[in-house]
Amino acid sequence: MATKFSKETYLYWYELMQLIRQFELKSEEMYKMAGKIRGFFHAYIGQEAIAAGCMTATQHDDPFITAYRDHGLALAKGVSADACMAELYGKATGCAKGKGGSMHFFSLEHRFFGGHGIVGAQIGTAGGLAFAEKYKGTDNVVLCFFGDGAARQGILHETFNLAMLWKLPVVFICENNNYAMGTSIERTSNVTDIYKLADAYDMPADVIDGMIPELVHEGVARAVKRGRDGEGPTLLEMKTYRYKGHSVSDPQKYRTKEEVEDYKNQDPITKVRETILENGYSTEADLQAIDQKIDAIVEQSVKFAEESPWPDDSEVLKDVYLDENYPFIVD
Repeated sequence: MATKFSKETYLYWYELMQLIRQFELKSEEMYKMAGKIRGFFHAYIGQEAIAAGCMTATQHDDPFITAYRDHGLALAKGVSADACMAELYGKATGCAKGKGGSMHFFSLEHRFFGGHGIVGAQIGTAGGLAFAEKYKGTDNVVLCFFGDGAARQGILHETFNLAMLWKLPVVFICENNNYAMGTSIERTSNVTDIYKLADAYDMPADVIDGMIPELVHEGVARAVKRGRDGEGPTLLEMKTYRYKGHSVSDPQKYRTKEEVEDYKNQDPITKVRETILENGYSTEADLQAIDQKIDAIVEQSVKFAEESPWPDDSEVLKDVYLDENYPFIVD
C-alpha cells in the first residue's frame, strides 16, 4: 500500500502514540491502584492521533495550549515522561514544580502553555499568545485545543471575533470526542457540526477524522500555512473518541460498551502499526523493541516520581505574581 508519508514519519507517530498510551495507562494504574496520584485525572487514551499529526505539521516554536486533558499533548511537545509523572505525583521535579497536578501541565522550554482547568479559558489565552507572536514579528502559529463542551463557552465567540479581525496566527482545534462531562454533543446545542461555528466570522474551517494521523497532519498543515502567511485563524473540528471516562471518577452510564468497542476498532495505534508492517517500514520484532523501550521509559518515570522530593514550604507563594525575573519581561 503506497503512502504519502515517509517511513520515519510513521515510526515517529507510532512511538509517540505508544508513549502517550502507555503513560496514561500507567498513570491511571498509579491513581486507582496505588493511590499515588490525587485530584482530578483526565486520560488522553484514544485521541493520540491528534497529537501525532499535529506534531509533524508544526515546528518546535509553535506554542500549544489546551484544557485539562493535557498529558498527551505535553508529552508530544517534548516534556519528558519523568517531568510529567512527577507533576502528577505533585513532586518538585514536575513540569510545573508539583503545583499544577494533572490539569495544569506547563513548560516554557517546550512552548507548552497548559493545561487549564477552567472550561474554555485556554481559548482566550490562545488569542493572547497569537497576538504576542504577531506583535513580535515571529512566524510562529499557536495551536489551541479544546473539547466539544468548551465550544459552547462565550469566550470562544469573543476570541473568534478578534482573531479574525486582527488576523491572528492561531489554529483552533476542537477535539470532538462526542461527550462533554457526561453530556452528548446533541444535548448541548442544535448546532452539532462544530466547524460551522466559524461561519459567523468568515473563518476558514474544516472537519477531520481525528483517528487518522495522516488526515490530522494534512489538515493542520493547511491551517498552519495560512497562519504563517498572515491569513489569520482556522477552526478544525477533529472527530475523535476517548476510550475512558471524562475523568477517572466517571461511571460512563451515558454510553454503551458497544459504542466504545466500535471506536476501539478504529484505534489509531493499531492502524499505524498495520501500515508500517504492510509497507515493510519495520518488522514485528522492531516494533516490539519500540514497545519495550516505551515500557522502560514509563516505568522509569514512576521511579523518578517516587524518588523525587516534595516541594519545599517556601515555594507556596512563588510563581503566583509577575516579578522582575519573569522570562517574558524584555527591555
